[in-house]
Amino acid sequence: MPAHIPRPVLVATAALAGAALLLPAASAQAAPEPAGRDRPAPHERAGASAELRAPAARSGEGPAARALGDAGVRHGSRTDGFPRHTRLKEPAPDSADKSIKLGLTPYHAIAPKLNRLQKQSDRISVELAGKSAGGHDLYLVTVTAPESAHAAREQERMRERIENEPASAAKDRRIRDAYKTPVFINSNIHGNEWEGTDASLKLIEELARANDARTQKLLALSRIHFNVTANPDGRVAGTRANSNGFDINRDFITATQPETRAIRQIAIDRQPAVMLDLHGYVNGTLIEPTTPPHGENYEYDLFLKNSYANALGMEAAVNALGYTPAEDGVDPVVIPFRDQQEGWDDWPPIFTPQYMPFQGTVAAHTIEVPLQVNNAAYESLPVAELRRRSAINTDIAGATIKAALTYTADRRGALIADQIETFRRGAAGAKQVPVSEETVPGVPGVGPEDVYTTEFPRAYVIPAGRGQRSAVAAARLVDHLVANDVKVERALHAFRAGGTWYPAGSYVVDMSQPKRGMANVVLAEGRDISGDVSVMYDISGWSLGLLWGASVDKVTAGRVEVRGRTVHAASPTGYVAPRGDLRLRLDDPKEVEALNSLLKDSVQVRRAADGTAVVPGSARAKAVRLADRLGVAFPATRAVGVADVKRTRVAAAVSSGELFALREMGFEVVPVSTAVLNAGFDWRSVDTLYVSADLSYGKLNAAAKAALDAFLNGHGLVGLGASGARLNSDAGLLAAKAVPGNEDANGVVRVDSSPSSAVASGAPAHTFVFSPMWFSELGKGVRADQAYGRSGGNPLVSGHWRAGKDGGGGPQDAAGKAAIVSGTSARGAQVVLIGTQPLFRAHPKGEFAQVARALFVTAG
Repeated sequence: MPAHIPRPVLVATAALAGAALLLPAASAQAAPEPAGRDRPAPHERAGASAELRAPAARSGEGPAARALGDAGVRHGSRTDGFPRHTRLKEPAPDSADKSIKLGLTPYHAIAPKLNRLQKQSDRISVELAGKSAGGHDLYLVTVTAPESAHAAREQERMRERIENEPASAAKDRRIRDAYKTPVFINSNIHGNEWEGTDASLKLIEELARANDARTQKLLALSRIHFNVTANPDGRVAGTRANSNGFDINRDFITATQPETRAIRQIAIDRQPAVMLDLHGYVNGTLIEPTTPPHGENYEYDLFLKNSYANALGMEAAVNALGYTPAEDGVDPVVIPFRDQQEGWDDWPPIFTPQYMPFQGTVAAHTIEVPLQVNNAAYESLPVAELRRRSAINTDIAGATIKAALTYTADRRGALIADQIETFRRGAAGAKQVPVSEETVPGVPGVGPEDVYTTEFPRAYVIPAGRGQRSAVAAARLVDHLVANDVKVERALHAFRAGGTWYPAGSYVVDMSQPKRGMANVVLAEGRDISGDVSVMYDISGWSLGLLWGASVDKVTAGRVEVRGRTVHAASPTGYVAPRGDLRLRLDDPKEVEALNSLLKDSVQVRRAADGTAVVPGSARAKAVRLADRLGVAFPATRAVGVADVKRTRVAAAVSSGELFALREMGFEVVPVSTAVLNAGFDWRSVDTLYVSADLSYGKLNAAAKAALDAFLNGHGLVGLGASGARLNSDAGLLAAKAVPGNEDANGVVRVDSSPSSAVASGAPAHTFVFSPMWFSELGKGVRADQAYGRSGGNPLVSGHWRAGKDGGGGPQDAAGKAAIVSGTSARGAQVVLIGTQPLFRAHPKGEFAQVARALFVTAG
């Protein structure tokens, strides 16, 4: 967490802090019933073969998948009445659950408690939102006054009008008088930040029983949705990540994980106006809104006035508990917008509260409770001290939820009006309203540093036919847009837009739609903000329009008249030629997955001179199944293979995101590390080595070093980033000097790829960097497969990349330099070195094939 940098002139006022809590605050000394976004420091739709009439492919993003949870768990219908009861399966007790030591609720105790509460109160509904990566149930609890099925249908009708008919909804008295304000409480998304779950469970029980007039009115006019534990895998194991090793609170623009997709669907279905994401640990309690830069695709004037006022109320509630630095170790509350200059921004939509505004939330907050109980503290502190801290953290988390509910009750009409206005601006194609002291009254100190807006284009077109780089990538992107509730149309006839003719079958995203911010944050190239702030918290560029491998055209102005149909899932893209040998491109991860599936089935695939794969006609039936499942195309070819492609088994010292991406492409991966090699490793079980982390040549013992050296006498290495380059240098393989850029830099960059490269030919014109690197002083036989773009002397398209303190390492230094190099070492090892991040958090899917090709090359 960056140091607190005072933000001048911003002072909380008692008037904005709010009055009493909705429910009586728990005693400051009360222990919790037995039983956040904390950030580390900065540093497909597929298709079928038309000829062979394979059945239509299934898509993980289609409407059926959205109606079901990730493990086939059906959500309650939006028009079922309340309560909606689900008899939860009660897991066997697990004495190893890490929450037990803290005196908190272990995962196995949550289901029994919720089962009991459903029996005791008609205000409590429990549904399964899906399953975690590790197979744990995800519990969605709704607390509201009972509703008949008819009343629920009426609520759903009003919700849909708010989103889809916002101009008329703004005048609808029924919505003003009777619509129940949705509130969403998300807890424990980081598994070892436990206390939000316990605070939520305590409040659910209080709301089930309280009969005071304010509670009754709240539940009559609100639906309060609790994602009780967003990361049960991590809660049990005491890890930040889920069982796939993913930080779920970095996954919202990509949605690789089932927990992320469950939250996304809750956001779409429930359309919350207010949400809290409960984390730890920042002392004093941190309550957003954030420092600049603010996400440019938000209707930030509407968001800021609500979020700041709500934050002041939560601050007052925490202060009212009476905890002090001297007696309890609890420092005063921090509101980053007010108390910090930069370093805790809301620029990228990868965090839960930064994703929610694109689904209509007008007050969203990360809450960081104060007292650390995880990591080193969990191991070193006495149990009594850990439990004291957890009790205080639970108390504080509960106070913030209650204060947010008070704000919701007191500001109900304004919150819904602002949500309607968010959607109205999108549907009308209206300009954003910059924040100012006039547009966000009651928020002192607003200045030019807070003004971030964008010019929305008229539309985006995802072309069909020859104008499309990859049909399978285009289908994946369309399905992702639909899964995020963006409206997409498919043209029934050819049309003209932005001076270009597009064929029938092209997809159009008309930006005059309620969720235009969601569409733009996915498709836009983004913005270079290097000159706006000196430091960013996390990534600063993420464009799926540039990084997912599909051709996407932006129509900036003019009429877009398309006769089309609304898309619920992308049209099938799979194809298999009826006769002859078959060609398989290797430009998309789905194509790589198809190749690996064929190789696993012992199909003799050959590599063509242009880097594509030649599949024998005898494997046509297998190709049909793959075309159906993955949406890949197998056109006929007369090309003759120049070499066999063999099943590649990879020893990998990589991040969790890279491991996930490799396995998603169908590679057989054996994780390795310095410790694994020092313990003895059978190199005969693998064909190549991929290193980006956690393998140091200098720290290997003599036997491990000798075994690795023997492997590299003929076997290959793919080295990524500093760790990969260092291993290459230490092992004396490829003659290439690795030059590090600014380690804090990240974003989307232009690249130029060699058309004759077996690794990078045909690659997209953009890739992603994080702590970028390039290569100079290339030795004899070392080739540059890809280089940073020279355009304007700055390859950065969007993100944050400055020169370092010494004036070097900036994007201008990288322009024209080699980003990927390859060659053969003196020992005969094929080596590929990569200075970009093509598998980063399993996000830049259009770049995945470069790594796959590198693995095939280095495997011989």
